[in-house]
Amino acid sequence: MTCMASAPSDTDELFDQFLTDRGHETEPQRWDQSYNKKQCPDCGGLHDDAATECSVCGWYPDA
Repeated sequence: MTCMASAPSDTDELFDQFLTDRGHETEPQRWDQSYNKKQCPDCGGLHDDAATECSVCGWYPDA
């Protein structure tokens, strides 16, 4: 028996396209980089590399 739980389905791809066409992000959000710091993609706050959450706005990267 083959497990297909981790493989994206055609339905997932269609739904992602639907959201993308309407301006929504479908990829996991990650930190931006600014020089040697992590930069919050929501508010632009700068943080050390050890940061796991934005101390300015509370944003954290998707798993």
